[in-house]
Amino acid sequence: MPQITHKLKNSLEGALAGGGDPATSPLYVFGPFLRMIVLAGVAQITFGASVWLVVLTIAVVSAMYRLVMLWVTDGSGGSGLTEEEFGGWAARINAAITFVEYTLTFLVSMAAMVTFIADRVPVLNEKFLFLQYRSLIAILLSFLTGWLVNRGPKVAARTFGPATGGVLLLLWAMVISSIIKFGLHFPALNLQAFSLENLSFTIRGFASILAVMTGIEVFANLVAAYDGDPGEKSKKAFNSLMIIMGTTIITMLVVGPAILAISDPTDPNVSVFTQTMDVLLPAPLPWLGSLVGIAVLMSASAASAQGLQNLALGLKRRHYISPIIGRQNTFEVAEFPVWIEVGIVSFCFLVFGTHEETYLAIYAAGVFILLSMTGWAVAKRLVRQFRAAFSVERILMIIGICFAALLTTGSTLIIFYERFLEGAWTYFIFIPALYAVFSYFRNRLGEPTAEMDYLGQIDSTRLAGFGFGQSAVPTIREILSPQPEQIVWHPAPNEVIRWKQEKVIFQRIAVLLDGSANAAQALPMAKKVCQATNAEMILLSSIKAVDDPDYENIANERKAYLSQQCYELEQQGYQVSYIVRPGHIADATSAFVKDQHIDLIVTSTSGKSGAKHWQRGGVSRKLMALLNVPVLLVKVSEMDILMPSINRIVVSLDGSEFSERVLPYARAFAELIDSELILLSVPQVPEVKDYRAAAGVIDTIRAKALANMYKYLNGIADSLAQNNSKINVRVIVAGSLPARTIISVSEEENADLIMLTSQGRGGLDLLMTGSVALQVVEDTDLSVFIVPIIA
Repeated sequence: MPQITHKLKNSLEGALAGGGDPATSPLYVFGPFLRMIVLAGVAQITFGASVWLVVLTIAVVSAMYRLVMLWVTDGSGGSGLTEEEFGGWAARINAAITFVEYTLTFLVSMAAMVTFIADRVPVLNEKFLFLQYRSLIAILLSFLTGWLVNRGPKVAARTFGPATGGVLLLLWAMVISSIIKFGLHFPALNLQAFSLENLSFTIRGFASILAVMTGIEVFANLVAAYDGDPGEKSKKAFNSLMIIMGTTIITMLVVGPAILAISDPTDPNVSVFTQTMDVLLPAPLPWLGSLVGIAVLMSASAASAQGLQNLALGLKRRHYISPIIGRQNTFEVAEFPVWIEVGIVSFCFLVFGTHEETYLAIYAAGVFILLSMTGWAVAKRLVRQFRAAFSVERILMIIGICFAALLTTGSTLIIFYERFLEGAWTYFIFIPALYAVFSYFRNRLGEPTAEMDYLGQIDSTRLAGFGFGQSAVPTIREILSPQPEQIVWHPAPNEVIRWKQEKVIFQRIAVLLDGSANAAQALPMAKKVCQATNAEMILLSSIKAVDDPDYENIANERKAYLSQQCYELEQQGYQVSYIVRPGHIADATSAFVKDQHIDLIVTSTSGKSGAKHWQRGGVSRKLMALLNVPVLLVKVSEMDILMPSINRIVVSLDGSEFSERVLPYARAFAELIDSELILLSVPQVPEVKDYRAAAGVIDTIRAKALANMYKYLNGIADSLAQNNSKINVRVIVAGSLPARTIISVSEEENADLIMLTSQGRGGLDLLMTGSVALQVVEDTDLSVFIVPIIA
């Protein structure tokens, strides 16, 4: 079936797709800015100077991004330039700042949206106990937004629709109305604004409204989403930027003076933008404008949440975060990061309130850190090009870009100086903390493959817009260097397979019982294995309440139960014994395995309490952390099973030596129980439907991954057949999400057992690094044979 792409056809579509965040900024930046200068009594002097400084900054930074957009299709662009030019440390800092910025975008947009609602429903400004009603509304809408985003981009796009188009129409309506009512008057540039007594207010005003720069970098990330050759894509992306930022500039220059003249920034109940709308626009347009503002601000919040999803997915692929955090739900989006974001936002609304100016200083600071990094990265690249080939044009470009970099860096320093105590200081906590987290996971999980590193960069910067031209957009490298043809999959070479010489002999099998019917459901599976292997069965139980006065009675009851089980099993011809030990069953099992040289543990997934061992951190998880022998987890069923069948086994392999350690056990089952083996590999490279804008590139990478994994599995199958020609082996390569694919293939193939390995981690380490085995056991209805691997 051919892939359906959603390329952006023109610059207007691009502006609507990516301009939600920057287009909303005029709706909320004027309030705190005017409040400060009006209360200080310097509005008539400093207003124009601050606005013109911001206009200059927008113009210079936009020009800088013109170069970025020219380079984006050959392997760099946007925030990706920093990693290209400065190394891995910059990627981690960039990811940390981006995480903070996405969260702040959600905060500021949601706060501004609630302000717009409260403008029309003033009762929301009143308090219930210690909390304003508007805070409760903000929290409820935050959860609603998170829920919608976690249902996938299609649901989010349909819900929020072309909100960016609505806000652009609103801004232009305000511009036209301002000209009709007051004439065309730009802010006056009063040189007294730069005098010593006024300069601080001018600079503080400049810093206050720099939030209009938010979201400007998204247009560098849009280049790959357009139709046309690289030059056409770059031009269309820049024109999209001009539509949005041009509208912002004109709004500030034309509507800004009207807002200053009309509004009362000291009014706590109605925002200055709403006050101005009510004067400039004829009824019922002001109310319609409020609805548009609410829609687009909610859209901006949703876009930031989707951006965080993509960032998390990219960081997971690049081994910077826990696989659990980046795990995709049934709608194939990473839902956990959104709930983290909603939780942080809700906490902030509860503690700090819902007035956008509370968060604007931190918001603008992060934006300008990223802009500064990009500016110096562009300058560095230009210098490198200049050294390779001298030209006067490049000298002028270097001068211009250095000016842009200095301007953005200067703006960053101004923001931190002016707004340090108002929240900018938090970056000195957030960024090092997140950097440490990313470093921990990279060190713990190791370097990703070249393919996954590349795909992670695509994920991290995919467009999170909800306009007319939605697209999942790769942004850092649409054209790889090296080219896709040079990237190959590197599974463990099957000519160095240690498992070929390993022979599994089951002599002693321990079955964990606690006296409950749930735990006893492990017995039929244990009987099946013992019947095939002639192994001795040992029924193991433990009693935690050693200090309980009734301990002896409990112990006697347990021994009586186990003795009865032994009698029944002996009558059926099994060699069986039992033992009761004190302490937790996982610890008792670990000690027993070491003392008695046990070859296999068989246990059900639920015990006396009925709770699943694995999901609640109980026996199964602890066994994986403590044992170095396999564990056969039997799913508890409501049906009585006298003797289970093991006719078909799915064996999960990922090309690593770790995963191959399950093969001696799979071979033993195939030989002793006459089971068919289905060797399954799940390529890490996603299916192309997830990356429509880079379909050709991803198809190339995935095709290579599929070919190499088939070759790898066929080599394993041949080795198994050489040892025993009677073993029936098939190979399957499918999917891209390991746990989900293992489960779905097992169900489709009517398998009776899943076999795989799991790294022997426990406690916080398991929680943080995640486990495919964990997810499989949680979600499947089949029994699972796990070989724990202590790295």
